[in-house]
Amino acid sequence: MADREIIPLPPAEEQARDDAGNVIGVDRRLFMQLMVFRGDLEEKELRQSLSRSDMEFVLYRDAYDPWGVGLLTMNEDPAFFTEELRSYLRTSPFARMTRDHRYGMFGRSYTLGHEKNPEEVLLSRPRERASNPDWPWAIWYPLRRRGTFAMLPEEEQREILAEHGHLGMAFGRAGFGVDIRLASFGIDTEDNDFLIGLVGPSLHRLSLIVQTMRKTEHTARYLERLGPFFVGHTLERYVKGSVNR
Repeated sequence: MADREIIPLPPAEEQARDDAGNVIGVDRRLFMQLMVFRGDLEEKELRQSLSRSDMEFVLYRDAYDPWGVGLLTMNEDPAFFTEELRSYLRTSPFARMTRDHRYGMFGRSYTLGHEKNPEEVLLSRPRERASNPDWPWAIWYPLRRRGTFAMLPEEEQREILAEHGHLGMAFGRAGFGVDIRLASFGIDTEDNDFLIGLVGPSLHRLSLIVQTMRKTEHTARYLERLGPFFVGHTLERYVKGSVNR
């Protein structure tokens, strides 16, 4: 019986490069979760409750619902969401609100493999972008790629993603807004691949980013679905090591 072909497994650590260009593994990442709640509760009560907690969070006013809020929480330890956050939500004013289960968004930060500052990419950048007081508007949404994208040669995948990436950097340099990109493989309730947050100074600029990205080959040809979209304006924030409150 012929030996079975050994299938190479992906690295469990995030990949980056040291100053000499050697590939290194980094076993750290940031998990972020967005939950949406609805209910006739005073915003002051929610803000005070969150301020007394030790959690890192961003609290949004829901643009769709005058009684709605979005709560973005983050932690390096995924057990935070099943222990500390769970306990807090069951005993805080949020327990008197109704959870909108259409917006169950959860993801982890990741590297592309060529970064020389992996901890900044994995840990600092998502926190700083989510909590920047100059970028109060946010659009959060999940996405799933078509299976045909995964079957493309890696070089072709890189070329398609490069168009998308260059557009995103151009929007960032122009002050339209920046993105927070999180992987959601296997940890999203709707089997989405990624969770994207767009943050910026004005909502119409963020909307233009989404509109323009629809014309890229990646979006037009290789995305199976986008959304649902959550649109919020920051009401309160606390993220360690950043400019808060």
